[in-house]
Amino acid sequence: MDFSGKVALITGSSSGIGAAIAKELATHGATVAIHYRSNQDGAEAVATQIREGGGTCAIFQGDVGNLEAAQSLVKAVEDELGAINILVNNAGTTADTLLLSMKPEEWERVIQTNLNSIFYVTKAAMRKMLRARWGRIINITSVVGLSGQAGQTNYAASKAGIIGFTKSLAREVGSRNITVNAVAPGFIPTALTDVLTPEQRAQTIAATPVGRLGEPEEIAWAVAFLASERSGFITGHILTVDGGLVMM
Repeated sequence: MDFSGKVALITGSSSGIGAAIAKELATHGATVAIHYRSNQDGAEAVATQIREGGGTCAIFQGDVGNLEAAQSLVKAVEDELGAINILVNNAGTTADTLLLSMKPEEWERVIQTNLNSIFYVTKAAMRKMLRARWGRIINITSVVGLSGQAGQTNYAASKAGIIGFTKSLAREVGSRNITVNAVAPGFIPTALTDVLTPEQRAQTIAATPVGRLGEPEEIAWAVAFLASERSGFITGHILTVDGGLVMM
């Protein structure tokens, strides 16, 4: 896979899965736009690792759950690095609680960050992909969007919405040589899964056929394939990378 000459924006790439994706695409020659909302130190650490490995990157800040900020982010990337060829919508958050205890602002924050951001960023970045007649859009959803999870109605709704968005947009832009796919990670050790108790972690591993949790790099490898020329006949697909936890 060779992404030389391609600009890749990965939202939420200051840590975890997003950071792994940024580093993987840079390894294959992409010019990477590292995005963060509040974790500046993490973004700078990712940038340092990419540059030490001979890669090219730049750091951008913004709240992609806000329409104006998302539009400004895309414009800033285009102004500094050029048109975005590869877009990975990875930014996400959680606010877990049972529905009866869930506050409206907890619902709205998760939907805004996880789902609305994909609409905002993709619409802004897609315009130049359409003109170029080439693009790769990869959305990070979750197995929870397929199976559901008690205490995560907001998160599951946002991730299920991403699946519908992915399939619908794939039908709209396929004729322009733009593919739209989603990766649904299983349980990956990141800040979002650190809240698991030892008992929950053990239960998850027991329910996973391969008998372990995944690694952020394993999600990044899947994303890199979907961003490559080799995936040109794949669109509207939801790729579960979950050790067999959810089989559809």
